Parts: sequence; structure tokens; C-alpha cells
Amino acid sequence: MSPNADADSLKRASSFLTGKQVCVPKEVANGPKRVARSDHLCKSMAHSKTVDDLIPRPDLSQRGRGVVPDAAQVQRKKEMEMEKLRDPSIEQYLTLLEVSKSIASHRALPELFHDLAKSLDEVLDFHFLTVVLHDAARNVMRLHILDTTVPATLQAGEEFTMEESPSALVWRTQQPLIIDDIERETRFARVTKLLREQKVRSFCSLPLTSAHRRLGTLDFGAEETGAYTPDGIAFPLLVASQVAVAVDNALHFQEAQALQSQLTHDRNRLQFLLDLNNRVVSNLDLRQLFQTISQDVRRVMQCDYASLSLPEAANKQFRLYALDFPESKGFLQEEMIHAIKEGSPSRTAIRTMRPLVLQSPFTGWLDFPTVQAAVREGLKSFCYLPLISRDRAIGTLNLGRLRDDAFSEEDLHFLGQVARQVAIAVENALDYGQITESRERLAEERRYLKEELRTEHVFEEIIGESSALKHALKQVETVAPTNSTVLILGETGTGKELVARAIHNLSSRKDHAFVKVNCAAIPLGLLESELFGHERGAFTGAIARRIGRFELAHQGTIFLDEVGDIPLELQPKLLRVLQEQEFERLGSTHTTRIDARMVAATSRDLTQMIADKEFRSDLYYRLNIFPIATPPLRERPEDIPLLVRHFVEKYAALMDKKIETIPPEAMEWLARYHWPGNIRELQNFIERAVILSPGNVLRPPLSELKQSVGEARTQAGTLEEVQRDHILRVLQETKWVIGGPQGAAARLGLKRTSLVYKMEKLGISRPGK
Repeated sequence: MSPNADADSLKRASSFLTGKQVCVPKEVANGPKRVARSDHLCKSMAHSKTVDDLIPRPDLSQRGRGVVPDAAQVQRKKEMEMEKLRDPSIEQYLTLLEVSKSIASHRALPELFHDLAKSLDEVLDFHFLTVVLHDAARNVMRLHILDTTVPATLQAGEEFTMEESPSALVWRTQQPLIIDDIERETRFARVTKLLREQKVRSFCSLPLTSAHRRLGTLDFGAEETGAYTPDGIAFPLLVASQVAVAVDNALHFQEAQALQSQLTHDRNRLQFLLDLNNRVVSNLDLRQLFQTISQDVRRVMQCDYASLSLPEAANKQFRLYALDFPESKGFLQEEMIHAIKEGSPSRTAIRTMRPLVLQSPFTGWLDFPTVQAAVREGLKSFCYLPLISRDRAIGTLNLGRLRDDAFSEEDLHFLGQVARQVAIAVENALDYGQITESRERLAEERRYLKEELRTEHVFEEIIGESSALKHALKQVETVAPTNSTVLILGETGTGKELVARAIHNLSSRKDHAFVKVNCAAIPLGLLESELFGHERGAFTGAIARRIGRFELAHQGTIFLDEVGDIPLELQPKLLRVLQEQEFERLGSTHTTRIDARMVAATSRDLTQMIADKEFRSDLYYRLNIFPIATPPLRERPEDIPLLVRHFVEKYAALMDKKIETIPPEAMEWLARYHWPGNIRELQNFIERAVILSPGNVLRPPLSELKQSVGEARTQAGTLEEVQRDHILRVLQETKWVIGGPQGAAARLGLKRTSLVYKMEKLGISRPGK
């Protein structure tokens, strides 16, 4: 049969199987030496059609118009077509299709290599075949499959350097390599020696390359020399391309599985750390906490034993806590006590503050009781992890395995993170136990001192024990029973409202209303209506009568905060109320009489305002019957720790947090800071600190205080100069907008009227005016 006939037959067969034309090499390689499987191939081709369908049938529509072929002629044509289909080149390509389907169905590399040797035996002529892949991590060529007709001295998994392997040359150059005679080959000494032992005389190596990467080589050999020629490898190259696709797919699948496994592994460990952290901050009972986390520790780390060793009795002995060992034989028991010996596993881990791993047969450690007990329990691997908190080790976390499987560096790194969380839990639990004992003792003492404290400290809302505060409170106790007007003086944020409330609570008016008015917060045009009320129609928008704050305070106490901000035109009406206890509502001629005690407060210098004609002297004298000065926080530093604890408890309760510890360093900074905003600034700072604290330890932003202290030390000039510069800078930033939520007054923490007053006092005016 001619080459053209071979090509025509292959085209028809391929078109019949796939419905498409295929490319056929100009010179078709010789068929395999094995027995042809023509009958089997012909039957496999008939999945969608039968062979009869390939043979032209007589056109019965022409009956009567010519000679009709008899049955013998039809049979002879069938036989001729069958002979064409038995062509060796067609058999090769059809077998290649079957091989491609077989190897493409495998996703795992071991399964692919297992079937690849059997499948390639169908299409290639060889008695020695290997698949060699490049290992990028080690930069070597590794043998993956081996198929040979003689006993092999090579083993799958054997590695070859890039210099000694012919596969490395093919992998680099991506060109086939043919060795006609191994005996005459001087390169690749190690490989040629192994090939001679396999009785290989000629050798061919083809590149395995996918669309994504260079993989390795497909190598095969024959017992006779000159078995492979450049013209005869067209078909093996097609085989190699199919093998490359299958290997690349399997490698991708293997890499995806490894990545998925690693991601799952990392996710489980991170989830465990998150769960452990949540349990640590929510549980203060050591045994309950460890019981909840020990099972997860053993599951994640695949351990069989877990416990805690904590020193006690002045660090002379260890006690075994929270033992979790389901398969225990009883040699290791909870509450077991053993002496702290120098060189013991727990002592070594605590002294070095590094994990200690012991492996069976525990050479050099068998003199210690805990190791002896572990051997009796059947444990083969041990890990002692120091529990480090605040740069000191407070115990060890002990893990063990019944199998002979040492803890890896990755395990130790992860367990170090676990140990840090457990250390926090242990320290919190120990501190909690000590606090609980102290709290029970203090409860007994409090029972006896409660009445005495109640007698001495009737000011429940005022926190402090300083002499300056006690002096102010003593004045409150003196004036409270009377109905005299009180003027409370002090800087902003010093608690003037609390002092006013204390005066009310200690007076005979405590069962009636305590009405407070911030005179600086009310617009000037509405302040009179707010204080005295108005009638319907008194001004635009007055659609109904409204009683004022003085009427609400009848038989009670009215507190006028920032009384210095009351405008001059309204001060005579206020003076009349103080003297006569009567006034008229805005828009009314009816005089209303009241019985209200007035307590006023201001952070301004009223005497200077009188000199500046900004405040009436007669009103000042009427208000200044009994002045009380509230000391600024910088004059009572001994009260800062009490205030800090009070505000921490208050805001922790509001935010549903449980903060029990204030670091000494933080308390020291809080006590040293000058607090220009006094108690209000401290209160706001502690509220922010509670928000920023994730656990049960207060984490205040001390950097803010340190920065303020540094700025205060570097600032020069008088107080007025500093104030003037700061106000000018804020005014420029707000484009000279004073009022409103984004105005300069809001940014400075002042009332609008207070800012206007300071601007006038400091000679600040808008440019161009």
C-alpha cells in the first residue's frame, strides 16, 4: 500500500471517529512489534456507526435503469475497506486516542504514573521507559516511573544532578536527544552506566512541555543500536505531548490539593488561636478555662496528653494542674506535686524561657519523676512550653504524644503563640484568686466601717480624699442647711455642678427639684425666656405660654452655671429675683413669686469683669454671699487614682466590659499629668482608654499625655500669649467662624460667649475690621 493510501485511510478513520480532519506526518513511523489489535480497534470505532455504514450501498432508486451489484460484489467491497482500516499507522493513532483518554482521566500523580507505563506500552516500541521530572526546589532531575523488561537497578524517586543527566540537557534545550550507541557515549557517565546495566544500547529522550511550563522528559530505550532516528520520532513526539498535558494537569491538581490542605491547616490553627483568645478574656477560673481549651489543643496538635505545671510554696515545688489525658494509666494525676530540681524539664524550660522537646528513649532525663511517670504512661514524645508573662516564666504548658512523632519547628512556633495566650489566662486567673481573697477580707472590714464612712462622706458623687477637696466639702456642709446664695468659683471641669448638687442634697430642699441652667449654652435672645418664661405671642414663635426655670425650681434649688456669661441687660432682672424672689414672664405684666434657692458658678474672674464694666457689682455682691472655691485637679494629685478607678468602673459597666487592672506605669503618668481640663478632661480620657482596651487591663493612650507634657515644656511666653496664639490659630483654621458645631468655640471646648469674651480681652479681632 502506498504512502498516499496510508494517509487517505488515516484521514477517513480520524474523520469517522471525531468528525474532523487530522494532520498526518509525511513519513509514518513503523508500527509496534506487538500483534495488531485490528479487530478490537474496528469494533471500538463503531460506537456511533457500524462498519457497514462506511461502505457505499447501491442506489436502489436506479433499479431498472442499469445493472444492480450482486451480494458477492458488496462483500468484496466490505473486505477491501476492512483491509484499509487495518493499516498500521491508523492503528497507532487510534491507540494514541485511547491512551490519551486513559491518562487524562487521572488527577493524582501516583495513579497517573501507574497507568502511564501500561498505556505507553500500547503505542511505543521500547523495552526500557522512564518519566523524569525537574524538581525546581532542589534543582535536580527525579525519576518517577520505570518500565523495563529486565530486573531494574534503578528505583523510582532516584535523583540526578543537572550535570550528569541527559534529561536535564533536554529539559534545558527543549530538543529531543537521540543516542545511537550507548557504548560510544562519553557524556552522562552515571546514567550511561545504569543504562548499560539495563541492557539498553540506543536511547531517546523527548521533552515534556505543557503550555504553562517545562516539566521534564519522556525517555525510552531499545536493546539494539540505532533503534531511533530523527525521522522516526514524529509519532513519539505526539505521545510525549499527550503525556505532558496529563502530567501537568496532575501536578496542578497535586499543587492545588497541597495548597488547600495548607490553607485548611493554617485556618484551623488561626481559628483555634482566636477561640483561645476569646476564652482567655472571658474565663477567670483556671481549671474551667483549661478544660475548655485542652481538647482543642490536643486535637489541633494531634497530642494525647496536656497539663499545666505551676510553681508554688515559694517556688520549691511544682503542682500539676488541669490534667487532660483520656488514655491515662494513672501514673500522671492532677494535683501531683514534685520538687523543683535543677535540670528538670519544667525547670529547664522556665530557666531558659524556651520550649524543651524530649524524645523517647529520654536519654539523660530518666532521673526525674515526671519523666519516669511519662514513660510508664507510654508517652514517646514530650514538649514543655514556658508560660511567659511580663518577661517572666510563671509555669509550663506540657504536651505529649503516645506515638514516636517529634514536635516540629512549625509546631513549636504555633505552640509558642498558644503558650502566650495560656500564660495570660493563668496570670489573670491567679490574680483573680488573690483579688477574690482580698475582696472577701475587705468585705468584712467594710461592714464595720460603712457607717463611719457614710457619716464622714455624704458626698456620694464627689470622689477624693485630698485636703483641698475636704476643705471645700467642709464649706458645703456648713452652708448647705441654710438658704443663702452660694457662688462656686473654679476652673472649668473642676466639678462645680457636683458641689452645687451636694449643697442641694444636704439642704432641706433635697426632696424638691434641682434645676440647672448653663447660661453660656443658651443664645442671648432666648436666655430671658429660658429663665423667666414667656406668654403666648410675646415674640415670634411663642405659640404657647411657657414657664421658666425659676418657676420649675420653686421650693427647690436653681443652679446657674457660667453666670458670668449672662448679658448686662439681663442682670438687673436676675438681681431682682435674688432680692425679692419675684419677676414677670416675658410679655406679661403679672408678677410671679417664687421660693427658690440660687447657687451660681463661674470659671471667670468676676472682679475683673466688674472693672471691665462687663458685670454688675451689685449682682456680684448679692451672689458672693458664700463663695466656695473648687480646687483644680493639679492641686489634688492624690485624688487622681481614685477618680481613675471610679471612671474606669463607670465606663466599663456602660460598655459591658470587665476591666480589673490598671498598669502602674499608666497610673503614674495619669497622676503626674497637669490636666488643664481638670476632671472633665480626665473623665473623657478614661472613657477613651476604656474604649481602646481590648481585655481586662486598661490600655490608656499615654502617648497623648507625653506629647502634651513635651509641648508644655517647650512652650514659651506668658499664659495670655499662649492663649492668644492658640485662639488665633484655631480661628484661622475655621475661617473665623465662631459658633456652630464646626466653629472655633466648639473646637476649643468653649462656649461661644466665653470665646467672644476671651477674644475681646486678648485684643483679637478679625482682619479687615
